[in-house]
Amino acid sequence: MTSAPGAFSIVNDPKIEQDLRTLGVREGGVLLVHTSFRAVRPVEGGPLGLIGALQAALGPTGTLVMPTMTDGETVFDPRSTPTEGMGITAEVFWRQPGVLRSTHPGGSFAASGPLAARICEPQPLSPPHGPDSPVGRVHSLDGQVLLLGVTHSENTTLHVAEALAGVPYSVSHPCVVEDNGTAKTVLIAETDHCCRGFRVADDWLRPRGLQREGQVGNAHARLCNARDLVRLAVEHLAADPLTFLCAPETGCEECDAAHASIPAGVRR
Repeated sequence: MTSAPGAFSIVNDPKIEQDLRTLGVREGGVLLVHTSFRAVRPVEGGPLGLIGALQAALGPTGTLVMPTMTDGETVFDPRSTPTEGMGITAEVFWRQPGVLRSTHPGGSFAASGPLAARICEPQPLSPPHGPDSPVGRVHSLDGQVLLLGVTHSENTTLHVAEALAGVPYSVSHPCVVEDNGTAKTVLIAETDHCCRGFRVADDWLRPRGLQREGQVGNAHARLCNARDLVRLAVEHLAADPLTFLCAPETGCEECDAAHASIPAGVRR
């Protein structure tokens, strides 16, 4: 993991901060955020203003976490490799002084706050989002998950549930890593699919009152506890390990690849 010395001071949009507090962001807690800045805007101060509002809602004893995943096509340098598909807020966040970034070559996360070093500790290459990963550590630390202008399809925490439930699918993707100063390509196995099936988590959380929903800026936001989410997902995966996959041959190439990875004796 890497960091720059000192904490960073940035502008804070007070309206966004109040929206976050009203939604239920826990002061002093751990908060994993997946966000679409386009959905939230306008925000005073732009992406930095949104980051400032998140940090203000958490307070000085809270820890903010965001995904900073990359394309894996070049050797990963946590100090310079840009994110891929994570949005402008996460891209701006990891570049700020004092923010730590984990070193997974494809599945890195960034964090700031008292528990950032623990969250960004080294992890196995596979699975990239299992219990022993930044997102898994947010779960073990009883953190919250905030989906800001996005749905559960973007909720990486559900991959933790897949790992704990031992789902039978696993798809390997090439990723460039550095080995003794030489770049080489390795295959990294993960529970990969289109993730549209993750949206069923709304139906698990809402009836039990375990998901807070409201407006943050102009975005619809969802907030839940990582442990509640993972517990319910593991229960459903125990009953049907393929809950999150699109049905075979429905035109979803990613889920078809996941189905094809299942050993013949396990397929339904």
